[in-house]
Amino acid sequence: MKTGKAIRQDFISFFEEKGHRFVRSSPVVPIDDPTLLFTNAGMNQFKPIFLDLEKPRYKRVVNSQKCIRVSGKHNDLEEVGIDNYHHTFFEMLGNWSFGDYYKAEAIQWAWELFTDVWGMDPNRLWATVHHTDDEAADLWPKMTDIPPERVLRFGDKDNFWEMGETGPCGPCSEIHYYEGADLSRMSAAGVNVEPEYKELWNLVFIQNNRLEDGSLKDLPAKHVDTGAGLERIVAVLQGKTSNYDTDLFTPIIEHITKITGVPSSEGDGVAHRVLADHVRMLAFSMADGALPSNEGRGYVVRRILRRAARFGRMLERHDPFIYELVDTVTDVMGAAFPEIVEKREHIERVIEAEEASFGETLDRGLEIFARLARDLSSGDVIPGEEAFRLYDTYGFPLDLTELMAREKGLAVDTKGFEKAMGRQRERARGAKKSDVKLEGQEWVTLTEGESSHFLGYATIESEATIRKYRIYEADKLDLILDQTPFYAESGGQIGDTGTITTPGLDLKVVDTQKSAVQGDEEIIHFCEILRGKLDSETKVTAAVDADRRQAIRLNHTATHLLHKALKMVLGDHVQQAGSLVAPDRLRFDFTHYQKVSEKGIKEIEKIVNQVVHEDISLDASVQDFDDARKGGAVAIFGEKYGDRVRVVEVPGFSKELCGGTHVDRTGDIGYFKITSETAVAAGVRRMEAVTGNNVLIYYDQEISSKQAELKRIAASNEELASHLSSELSEVSTMAVSAELQRALDPDSFTLGNVENLEKHLGDLTTATEQLQKEHKVLLRELKKQRKRVSSKELFDDLTLTEIATIRIGFAILDVHDQDEFKDLAVEFKHRLKSGVVVLGTLSEDRPQVVVAVTDDLKAKLPAGELARELGQRLGGGGGGTPILGTAGGRDPSLLQKVLSETPAVVQHRLERQNG
Repeated sequence: MKTGKAIRQDFISFFEEKGHRFVRSSPVVPIDDPTLLFTNAGMNQFKPIFLDLEKPRYKRVVNSQKCIRVSGKHNDLEEVGIDNYHHTFFEMLGNWSFGDYYKAEAIQWAWELFTDVWGMDPNRLWATVHHTDDEAADLWPKMTDIPPERVLRFGDKDNFWEMGETGPCGPCSEIHYYEGADLSRMSAAGVNVEPEYKELWNLVFIQNNRLEDGSLKDLPAKHVDTGAGLERIVAVLQGKTSNYDTDLFTPIIEHITKITGVPSSEGDGVAHRVLADHVRMLAFSMADGALPSNEGRGYVVRRILRRAARFGRMLERHDPFIYELVDTVTDVMGAAFPEIVEKREHIERVIEAEEASFGETLDRGLEIFARLARDLSSGDVIPGEEAFRLYDTYGFPLDLTELMAREKGLAVDTKGFEKAMGRQRERARGAKKSDVKLEGQEWVTLTEGESSHFLGYATIESEATIRKYRIYEADKLDLILDQTPFYAESGGQIGDTGTITTPGLDLKVVDTQKSAVQGDEEIIHFCEILRGKLDSETKVTAAVDADRRQAIRLNHTATHLLHKALKMVLGDHVQQAGSLVAPDRLRFDFTHYQKVSEKGIKEIEKIVNQVVHEDISLDASVQDFDDARKGGAVAIFGEKYGDRVRVVEVPGFSKELCGGTHVDRTGDIGYFKITSETAVAAGVRRMEAVTGNNVLIYYDQEISSKQAELKRIAASNEELASHLSSELSEVSTMAVSAELQRALDPDSFTLGNVENLEKHLGDLTTATEQLQKEHKVLLRELKKQRKRVSSKELFDDLTLTEIATIRIGFAILDVHDQDEFKDLAVEFKHRLKSGVVVLGTLSEDRPQVVVAVTDDLKAKLPAGELARELGQRLGGGGGGTPILGTAGGRDPSLLQKVLSETPAVVQHRLERQNG
């Protein structure tokens, strides 16, 4: 029996022998297509070719594309695990012709692969074509030995493929396989209707362009775009009726059985199939950079993980376990997709953390759902508000609630859910900035020929010829040159700035970007006109800002060193998840699930600075992608690589695929300093750092800040100390003065010595921490002293009266600390032995009241209830316990009047009790 791995390779090798170039699968997270959350078809990475935005590098292409379909138009989530062939993640085998061969070859080769190479029974194969496609209908019997009666015509729904409402499209021809036991029962009526007729391969003939008015226009070049589901083909070739019974899934399902102790043969097996499917989707989405979150594709990942966790509960697994399946996924798929092997540890950590987090609320949410279901009769609807509460409080995605409802014969009020969701969004909605897109004139071509040849690795100044230009405003001009030393923003490195000049024109280049212009990727120079105007002169001098470029080079190379050092200190699970390389700093996002300790940061800095100190010469070379990867070069999340890639190596330390600009030697960096470490998202941390002269600037600013902090704390300590006893004041002030004198000695450091700066900053930090501790001690001492002094004096200020032998004391005090306010009330009630104390004060111009009642009276005169009544008289409210209550109001002018009414309030309450 052929393995899934062998079948995948058969497909690729077959078309390579037919002159096709193998192209790696693009990531499941689309790099440059904002219209898609996930790559959902093999054609996605070739979309720019079909739209005539990009010229094909090869006329014939073959690949196996990683696909995810869990949202939007292509959403198979509800069928996953229920039927035998739908998946959230699957592989799409495909071959393409870009203006080369067409229908005849596509049909002939598909039949040849199925019948001659893989040995499928030709008597079980059916072909369908669009009802208008006479050419394809005639070619099937002509190019293959399929009988004409097994070539069927269908309408647009089944046999016409469109990219969108407008754009490239065309008729398609599908190959179906009958997997029933009795060939005599086959009939045309079952195709596209009965599940025994399994669609295996779709041959799309892109020959039309759909216009906005709905009409079709012939394309100047015709393309072939095919897609064959690997999982379905493997099932047929391995003689299985279910994809889940193939060797692409059985090792995962067996692992689930081992972990849970529940065989897949028990029950309907749905839970095992769903888990096997979902863990594949999770592994591949995370390997390509999609992490669980509450927005966009991150929320889709979180939904799938939580859905899987719920199916785990059906197998009586309440502890995290899904992450353990990732190792089996890498065993099955890792040879074809090495990225999941490289990122295995990271994937496991992310899934485990998410499982643990959701597990804390999942069981409670399931209890809530079970109670809801019990309270409803069969056929009833779970209210939208309740479904939203499961989502908002317990993290249940709506589709998970709907799934559980269907299992109980219930429905969910989705409109009610959306209304509740809408109300929450309105509450949370803040002002958002809109992206501003400049609209300008069309590009004007001045000279013909190739353009945007990048010279910036070797030089920062060159002569060039203007190829195209466009004008936004009178003083803004965009240029495309035949060649340029300007680096266009890419890979986290921001674009160069500088000047472009001619004898009659001076331009300031404010940014450099890559963009598709008239179908080709170009380097665009965004310019401001300083002098002159663009006329017939096309020859220019392009010069990059040298100092700015050099600062960027330091930070970009330092980014590579940091990446490697992070792996060395934290582990190989660390992967780059984003970066910014600017002249003044670098920012590096990386996969890690906990805060990096101060010790870890110091170790990372030490490693990087050691490599800088060794002054290693960098090596940059262009290699075949596969050779570079085999040689250990690291590829980065979210980057799109061609067949030839640039490899930047610090010999003996790091090697990465990178198109950016770098220093010649690590010693050029001078020094490296991490300035911050923070969380960005679940499983993603961020470090910012500086290099070169910016390290000196950083230390200067930090030291100035610490010195200012020391002065402030010292002054505050002295002020506090002056309020205390002379002995305490004298000792504290002497300590502060001595420490401050040592810390602020201007001769203790020089900006020219980074090591001295580091030591001095550490000394200042220690001194600051010491003074902060002392500051807290002084505050506590001052508070105690104030309390001792004030409590004795303030008690004498109480207005004391007696109602029915109950002593009542009340007063308005000038107290700023609420805790002190309550403490005084409690102390005063103890001085009364038996009675009620009511104190009032103004806090931010609002009246505040505290009520304290001795234990012997708390049943008759609960403090909380007295406070509530006094609060109402203040125009507010109050409450509390039987022995201590608080109240507040709005009108400060009422405070004196209300406090004077305290005896009447007590008397009235006693009268009510006595009836």
